Formats: sequence, structure tokens, C-alpha cells
Amino acid sequence: MFKESEIVLESKHIMKQFPASGGKTLTACNDINLNVYKGKTLGIVGESGCGKSTFVRMVISMDKPTSGEILFHGKNIVNFSEKEKWLNRQNMQMVFQDPLASFNPKMKIVDILTEPLMNFGRLKRSQKEAKAKELLEMVELPADFMYRYPHNMSGGQRQRISIARALSLEPEILVCDEATSALDVSIQKTVIELLVRLQKEKKISMIFICHDLALISSFAHQIAVMYLGHIVEVLPGEDVAHNSVHPYTLALLGAQFSIHMDPNEKIESIESEAPSPLDVPKGCPFQNRCEHCMPKCKTEKPVLKEIAPGHEVACHYVTDKK
Repeated sequence: MFKESEIVLESKHIMKQFPASGGKTLTACNDINLNVYKGKTLGIVGESGCGKSTFVRMVISMDKPTSGEILFHGKNIVNFSEKEKWLNRQNMQMVFQDPLASFNPKMKIVDILTEPLMNFGRLKRSQKEAKAKELLEMVELPADFMYRYPHNMSGGQRQRISIARALSLEPEILVCDEATSALDVSIQKTVIELLVRLQKEKKISMIFICHDLALISSFAHQIAVMYLGHIVEVLPGEDVAHNSVHPYTLALLGAQFSIHMDPNEKIESIESEAPSPLDVPKGCPFQNRCEHCMPKCKTEKPVLKEIAPGHEVACHYVTDKK
């Protein structure tokens, strides 16, 4: 399903640790191995604090891993110089959760949209308005919006501006960090449809962070489920609803609400709380919330194993049955 020859970016054994009080260490990402394929969307889903945003910040060189490699077309960007990182940002751009916080409130939209191109010397000042018009049309907004300020626009319109700004440099990878979570449900749908259309037109790859498993599985080609800094399951997006096997993924599916669900069907909550990332238990990180926990789960940490083409899972309960 996913060809190795089409890998654009791969993370190998990525670890990110932060020093904490009392001499402790917080491990935000623990041995992350993921691939991003040309023209495909990798969705990363999990609870708040599981390490999703930390991972993508390392992908776009905003943070440096404690150990491991991030290969972009075979080159390890972790070891890039500051100038190389700056130049490489043309290849990877990010859409943030709150566009208003990522915009300069004193800048008009025409300047916000063209600033990346001006920074890299790819646009003349006399071309700004024509380029801004082109970018606005790309995200289905009127040309006269270029003379507005961010606070004069709705949340959905600002997010479209954020997408247009990110794509102005024609990057190979677009990273969306909770890009739709602050929007109304109806607006979420139109923004996702816009991203899917632009991805097909421009053949770009996407990394999309999301809490909503139903939403991400509707358009992502591959989904990685993350828990407490670990990747616990990776599978094709179209298989999530019927072929997920990890107890945590199944718990996320069981906790979903849908207006189409059977009135007699109950929404299942996940028992207990996730342990502190400062005190991750030995063995499986999900052990204290899993109904299938075995003695082996408390002593030996499971690793990702392929159980079907394109489907990997880190779970003793699942892999020992295979």
C-alpha cells in the first residue's frame, strides 16, 4: 500500500526528553519511528500530553531531538546548521491551531501572505498584491480580503489565510497541528475538504495532528495512535473503524459520539487516568488502564510488530495471539 520509494520523510528512534524538578526527566517522545509518504496524509491521534505536538516541532526543526534521526529525502535534518534549517523551512510549513496567535495583528493580510516569499527573496515588492490575490483565490477567499487585518475575519477565514501562507512557499510537507479543533463543526468540514483538494492538486504530503479519531480517519491515508510518548498502533486510515486492535485505539473508538449511533449503544469511557509522564510505568505504558493487562505487560515494554500489510501494533495481548 505504501511504497518505500515514495518516502519523503522518516523519523528513526526519535527520543525527546526534558529536565524536570527533583532531578527527574520527562520523556515526551519515546522511540518514535514514522514515515511520511509523497502525496499522503499521516494522521497522529492521541490524548493531550501524549507527545504529538512535540514530535512535529522536531520535524520542522523548532526543537531538536535528544536522540534519533529525522531524514528528509535521506538527509538527517537534526544535524543541519542554522542556515540549513532556515533554507529547509521552505520545504516544510506549519498550520497552527490558533491562526490569530501566529499572525502579527498590525499586519494586513497582503503582508501576512507574502512575508514568507519576501523573506526568502522569492517575490518583489511590486508583485505582492498579485500574489496575495492568487493565494486568496487558492483558498476560496475574495481578493479584497488582502486589505483586512486578522481581527476583522472569522476563525474559519483566518485558518484559510494560515493555510494559504503556509502553501505560499510550495512546501513538500504541510504540518497541521490541531488545525480544525478551534472551528465550528460545519467549518471544520469545509477546511478539511479544502486541504484534501489542495493536497491532490499540489501533490503535497501532510502530517495532521488531531484528537478526533473519526475526523482524521475520514481523510488520512495512514494513522499513528500515540499514548504517553509511545506509538502504540499504525494502520491505514480506512481500516481504523473495523481493523483496529490495540486496546487504547479501541477505547478511543468506543468513546466516540455520533448522531448516527444506535440509541441503545453506550459511549464507553476509558477507565482511570493516564500516569504522569514523569512516572511512566515499566513495561506497557497503557497497563493501568487496560482490561487485558497480563503479568508480561508489567515487565516488558511491547514494540511495534507488523500484523498485516501496513498495520503495526505494540501490544503483547494482540501479538501473542497471532
